[in-house]
Parts: sequence; structure tokens; C-alpha cells
Amino acid sequence: MLTAYGAFVIALMVIFYALEPKDRIYTFLFGLSCLASALYGFLAGTWPFGIAEIIWGIVAFRKWINRIKEQN
Repeated sequence: MLTAYGAFVIALMVIFYALEPKDRIYTFLFGLSCLASALYGFLAGTWPFGIAEIIWGIVAFRKWINRIKEQN
């Protein structure tokens, strides 16, 4: 079950990353999927992966906020 969850959230990450240029909502969804992937990493016992995904999530959310500021 954990492996299926991990595969699912990684697939979401790839999809949302590819769609990022189309709309800022995909940047936000990419950030959420990074956090979901971090949860998978911690549950699987691979804490370095979990930490890396948290960092990617933070980067994505900062990018999303900057995209909002650019449009206003």
C-alpha cells in the first residue's frame, strides 16, 4: 500500500511539474505533491528523501507566491 501511495504522489509531481508553465495553480499543486512525497519518504524510513521533498515543496510554494506577485 505504501509503495502504491509513493508511486501515485511521484506521478502527480511529474504531471504538475510538466504543467507548471501553463498556470500558477500547477505550481501550487506541485508543492502539495512534494509534501505528499515527503510524507511517503518519512513513512518509508528514508528521511533524507523526506527532507529533500520538503525543501522542494518550499521552493515550489515560494515560486507560486512570486508568480502571484508578478501578476498583480
